[in-house]
Amino acid sequence: MKYIFITGGVVSSLGKGISGASIGKLLQLHGLTVNIIKFDPYINIDPGTMNPYQHGEIFVTEDGSEADLDLGTYERFLNIYTTKANTNTAGDIYKTVINKERQGCYNGATVQVIPHVTNEIKKRFVSFKDKYDIYIIEIGGTVGDIESLPFLEAVRQFRLEKSPHDVFHIHVTLIPYIKSAEELKTKPTQHSVNKLREIGIIPDMIICRTEHQLNKLLRRKISLFCNVHENAVIEALDIASIYLLPEKFYLQKVDLLLINQLHIKPKKKFTTTWFNQINNSNILHKPKFKIAIVGKYAGCKDAYKSIDESLHIAAMSLQIDINILYCNADEDNKLIDTLIYCDGIIVPGGFGYRGLNGKLKAITFARKNNIPFLGICLGMQCSIIEISRNVANLYEANSTEFDKNTKYPVVKILDDQKNITYRGGTMRLGSYKAIIKKHTLAYSLYNTGTIIERHRHRYEMNPAFINLLEKKGLIVSAYHNNILPEIIEMTNHKFFIGVQFHPEFASRITQAHPIFIGLLNSILNTKGK
Repeated sequence: MKYIFITGGVVSSLGKGISGASIGKLLQLHGLTVNIIKFDPYINIDPGTMNPYQHGEIFVTEDGSEADLDLGTYERFLNIYTTKANTNTAGDIYKTVINKERQGCYNGATVQVIPHVTNEIKKRFVSFKDKYDIYIIEIGGTVGDIESLPFLEAVRQFRLEKSPHDVFHIHVTLIPYIKSAEELKTKPTQHSVNKLREIGIIPDMIICRTEHQLNKLLRRKISLFCNVHENAVIEALDIASIYLLPEKFYLQKVDLLLINQLHIKPKKKFTTTWFNQINNSNILHKPKFKIAIVGKYAGCKDAYKSIDESLHIAAMSLQIDINILYCNADEDNKLIDTLIYCDGIIVPGGFGYRGLNGKLKAITFARKNNIPFLGICLGMQCSIIEISRNVANLYEANSTEFDKNTKYPVVKILDDQKNITYRGGTMRLGSYKAIIKKHTLAYSLYNTGTIIERHRHRYEMNPAFINLLEKKGLIVSAYHNNILPEIIEMTNHKFFIGVQFHPEFASRITQAHPIFIGLLNSILNTKGK
C-alpha cells in the first residue's frame, strides 16, 4: 500500500480536499484503486453539532456518520462511498484513548500524547488494511495550529516506519499577490515549510494556490528555499470549475511524479477521456437560469456545498448555465423582491425556528406562481406546514419542533427521538430505502420504484394528516416501511416536490442526481432554449 499525506499552510480553506481528490482521480485514471481519509484536529467528536457558519455543511455517509464536507468532494470526484472510517477527529481519537485507559488496556502505563494518541492516529491511517492501492490522507487545519501537532507527529513517525517509496508528503500553501507591488510573494510558503520541517516532515511536493501564474524564477526560488525539486512545485490557479483541476495537475505531470517516487506500476493505459467529458460538460449554453436557495445560512455558501455542486453538475449534464442566489430566510420582508426574478426555488435542510417565516413565504410564492420548487428535509417539512395552513385551512398547523403544543402537528418528532439526551449522532442518519408509487413525478424522475437515499433529521411528516392533505392536492409519492413519508408532490403544479432525505449527497460528477436534473429540466421546458 502507498500513502499520500496532504497538509496545509499559511491559511485554511486552500483546497486540500479538492487537491487530494484531483490527485486521486489522476491515479484512478491509471487504473489504481484510491481511497481518501480525513483527519480533523478539532475536539468535537464529529461536526454534527457545529454551526455551519463555522464549519460549512455536515456531510452524511451511507453508514450514517456525520462528517466534514470534504468527504462529499471525495465522493463526487472519485465516485466512491465513504464511511465512518473515512472521517476522524481529535475528539473521537482522544475519546477512544480515554476509554481504553478506563478499561485498563494500557496495563497501568502513564497515558500520553506520545505514544498513545499518536499510535491511535497511526492505527487509523491503515484502517482499511489492503483494500486499496493508494490512500490519500488529509490532515485538516494549518501547520502551526496547536491542535494539529499530534497528527503531524503521527505522520512523522509513520513515514519513518515505512519504506521510503511507500509514503509521499504534499504541502498545500498560498502564494499571495501584493497588488500595490504587482508581485507574488513566496515568504509565507517558506515560513510554512520551515514550520513543517521543524516538526520533522520534509514535503515531497508543494501545491501553490495562486491568483497569478508562477514563472520559472518563482518556482526555482520555492524549490531552493523549501527543499523540493523544481518539478514538484505545482501551480494551482483559481479556475472556473473545480472539476478542471485534475487536468491542470496532469499537465504539470503530478501523476507521473507520484508514480515514479512511490514506485507504482499503473494498471491500465492512461486516457484523457474523462478530461474531455468534463471539458465538454463545461461548455455551457444559453440561457442562464437563476435558482434561489432560501435558507438561514445564506451568508455561508459552504453550508449548502453539496446542493450547490449538485445543481452545477446537473447544469453541466444539460449543458445549461445557472446562477445560484443565496437568499436569507431571516430577511422575509425583502425575499419576494428577489424571488420574482428567479426561475426555480430550493428550501434546504436545517434546524430550528429561525428563518421559518421566510421559508414559508418562499414556498407559498413558488406554489401560487407555478415556479419549480424543491424542498429538502426541513424544506419538505416546511412545505407540509405551508400546504396545511394555506390549502387545507389548518391555520394553526406546525411542526412540534417549533410548537410542541400545536393544534395540528403535521410534522412531529419520532417516538425513539423523544428521550434523546446527547444531540450528536442520534438522528435518523444514513441510507434508508423508500418505495415510490407509480404514475407520480418522483417515479418519472427516478424511473424506478425503489430508491436508497441518505437522511439526517429527527422529525417526520405525521401520517395522521396524510388522508386530509391528499384530498387537498398533496401526494405522498414515496414511503419508508409503508409508514414514513419520504417524498411529497403537489397536483396542478409543473414541478413541486419535497424530499425527506438529502439527494445532494448522492450526486456524482458524471452522474447528476435525478431530482436536480428534474428541477432544471422543468425550468428548461418552461423557459425554452
